[in-house]
Amino acid sequence: MSTFNIRKAIPEDTQTIFNLIYQLAVYEKLENNVITSVEELQTNIFEKNYAEVLIAEENEKPVGFALYFHNFSTFVGKPGIYLEDLFVEPETRGKGYGKA
Repeated sequence: MSTFNIRKAIPEDTQTIFNLIYQLAVYEKLENNVITSVEELQTNIFEKNYAEVLIAEENEKPVGFALYFHNFSTFVGKPGIYLEDLFVEPETRGKGYGKA
């Protein structure tokens, strides 16, 4: 039986985040557009806090991610979040991980 978990990414996950971003790019046939690096992600996500990442794990193995950042609606006057990317590896899709 598979176990599923979602957790907040930590700095040690930066290489995993990069790998998942690249997998997303390959899936969308945009791998040539990936110009970031592990170092740049480390700086911008974990040091400058420009975005946050959740890691989806199946049996303690990363199988997906969600990258989001906080925003603010001037018309509504309330904070929110913007989901930039949501990706689940093709072989683990259909299990409800993206919805979770």
